[in-house]
Amino acid sequence: MRVLLAFTGSRGDAQPGLLLARELRARGHTVTLALAPNLVGFATAHGIPAVGFGCDSAELLRTQHADRRFRSPSPRQRWRAVLDLQRRGVAEAVRDLLTLAPGHDVLVTGMAGEEAAEKVARRVGIPLAAVHFFPIVPNRAVPVLPTPWGHRVPGGLNRWIWSGLRRARDAALAAPFADFGIVEHPLPGRVSIQAYDAGLFPGLADELPRRHPITGFAVDPGSILACPADSALDGWLAAGPAPLYVGFGSMAVEDPAALVRMLRGVCERRGVRLLLAAGWAGIAPELSAQVAIVDQVDHAAVLPRCLAAVHHGGAGTTAAALRAGVPQVICSVQADQPYWGQALARRGLAVTRRVHGLRAAELSALLDRVADPALAARATEYARRFPTDGLARAADEVEALVLATFPSSCYDHAGRLQ
Repeated sequence: MRVLLAFTGSRGDAQPGLLLARELRARGHTVTLALAPNLVGFATAHGIPAVGFGCDSAELLRTQHADRRFRSPSPRQRWRAVLDLQRRGVAEAVRDLLTLAPGHDVLVTGMAGEEAAEKVARRVGIPLAAVHFFPIVPNRAVPVLPTPWGHRVPGGLNRWIWSGLRRARDAALAAPFADFGIVEHPLPGRVSIQAYDAGLFPGLADELPRRHPITGFAVDPGSILACPADSALDGWLAAGPAPLYVGFGSMAVEDPAALVRMLRGVCERRGVRLLLAAGWAGIAPELSAQVAIVDQVDHAAVLPRCLAAVHHGGAGTTAAALRAGVPQVICSVQADQPYWGQALARRGLAVTRRVHGLRAAELSALLDRVADPALAARATEYARRFPTDGLARAADEVEALVLATFPSSCYDHAGRLQ
């Protein structure tokens, strides 16, 4: 089986593609992994060959951060900024995928860039598997407003608004797609893999169509891609009490120096050590008795050794903290992050707020709340219920899709899947 995996976006978007590529290669399949050009080196460092496609995702994030319309008091300006964001990099992604896709049996993609991947799959005539890290299918169960009172919105209205948002996104992408003149052939096959814990959104599992299987891939204990071994950090963790973990992944930080000063002050007043994963924030590394600042960490190895996790609420980081059983303070920035924050807060697993305007006193108050033994007990109990086969089940779905589409060409002479 020849698989093209195209996962654009930030490192959090790309990492599941790396994991799936590794699993499919271990099963003997031929895999082409395509990532944003700035993440090809990340894949190579973890032993997975990759090629670049589309635009530099770090540059796209910087452009978004610099767009003042996202912070405008005008809803119209904010909406126009969102639509413009949807179009960025689409033409480049389609162009590159049209070159890469021929000769493959299936195209696998993430949420970012799913529409571009679908256009290419239709043009080439191969099935599409889309890995969803958030429930984007129009539904009644996920509150469309990520607020403490969002769950009061009637289910039917939720579904109607989610459907309207999808139509608006399709309209925003019509222009870049039209430039390629792609003929709309039916897809020979499709599956949408739900790579999250649907139990965080009660009632959602009952609404998903048959070809939207839930694998829980993102919360799979085996699905976290380990970072290169960091003996210095391991020694730092072992040398003192459990620290507070802080990390904002690929998100831009308004004033990195001010953030570090605030975190230092909060931790000093609370008498705890600080572990800060700088990510793409451009913060200088440090390793002292009370503070460790590193580029990235292996969540699976590090988070269980922390008091709590303060982070942006990305799907991967949220899942890793859930799996580790640590209390969470989710300070969301954009996209699906506030939805994860509210979903966990409703179940007493986290506290949440937007990161904008966060001050030391408020962060300390949030940390007081997650220090509640009852919240810690709920987080520990939730971690015990995690499945261990999410990645394997996602790979099974990709294989099943190809088998259903091209049943006579997927076996070798011995009758084994190839």
